[in-house]
Amino acid sequence: MSGMFGAVFGVANLFGPLMGAYITDFWHWRWIFYINVPLGLIAFLLVVFFYRESHEHSKQKIDIWGAATLVGAVVSLMFALELGGNKYAWDSFIIMGLFAAFALLFIVFLLVERRAAEPIISYGMFRKRLFAASSAAALFYGAAFITAAVYIPIFVQGVMGGSATNSGLILLPLTLSSVVASQVGGMLSSKMSFRRIMIFSAVVFLLGMFLLATITPDTSRIILSVYMMITGFGIGFSFSVLSMSAIQGMEMRQRGSANSTISFLRSLGMTIGITIFGIIQRNDFKGQLTEKLGAASRNMPAGADPQHMLTPEARELIPPQVMEKISSALSLSVDHTFLWALIPVFFALVSVSMMGAGRMQFAQGPSAAPKQKRA
Repeated sequence: MSGMFGAVFGVANLFGPLMGAYITDFWHWRWIFYINVPLGLIAFLLVVFFYRESHEHSKQKIDIWGAATLVGAVVSLMFALELGGNKYAWDSFIIMGLFAAFALLFIVFLLVERRAAEPIISYGMFRKRLFAASSAAALFYGAAFITAAVYIPIFVQGVMGGSATNSGLILLPLTLSSVVASQVGGMLSSKMSFRRIMIFSAVVFLLGMFLLATITPDTSRIILSVYMMITGFGIGFSFSVLSMSAIQGMEMRQRGSANSTISFLRSLGMTIGITIFGIIQRNDFKGQLTEKLGAASRNMPAGADPQHMLTPEARELIPPQVMEKISSALSLSVDHTFLWALIPVFFALVSVSMMGAGRMQFAQGPSAAPKQKRA
């Protein structure tokens, strides 16, 4: 069942760009946001009318202050990373203020969580080795995963000259292999330790990202698809296995919080990852353009933003000889971004190596510990 839920997460995150590409090509980019309204309403109605819980719960307090300070800290950090070096200088008052707000709100969040009756994130959970390692891995996996999901379509559209829909379709090998790996990971969790499964996952993920860092304008779609299948297979295990490893050894009342913490950290990693690697890619692209085009790069319609050269209309405005150099610059910048993305994958490998020998167990009770067998 956990494998199925993990597969749903993978499908949702990897089919999202495909749907977004189709909407952009045939409707309007604004519908990428509008479509969430009816989908959210449908999900809300399904929960209201069809979701039935089998357990009775005592009345609990909502950690409003914890939620408010955590959201404020994360939003401040995201704005600082997004605007810094782009719209404002890194040492500007606004950016420094945002970083200061992040630090202050995060400290307040930690203090609030220590006193909260029902904290959003309980410190006690992180004292458990398996949960702490799973949490760190989820953060690093998220940062690297989103890099592949975003920059492969940009490479296909900006370097290979495909449409938005084609660049979305190109992610299918990544999607399908991750779904398969999620199911396999769920089945293996009762047969071998989480650590063994996730070490294999991280090594395959590391290999896949390294292979993606070698793609060039001459790379065929078949080779690119193979590289994506390897990457997706490495990613997919994390969707199911980390969700299961997080709740092992937790009391029943803690399992919901443990699982949601993994999801939150994965999403946080994705947010931080796309922000940081976006900065890396843009700066690298600027440098590559300057090197290949010299002073003429300042007058290019595409500027230093690859998004401006993704449409056929924009590409037609640029002479073919110049377009070839721009495509080469974009290709190199994406390759270098994938190389940088090896860092969080490596840290994910280190994290999962510390998971211990626990494996999935089915003993009933409020506080069942994971089986400890030699990994």
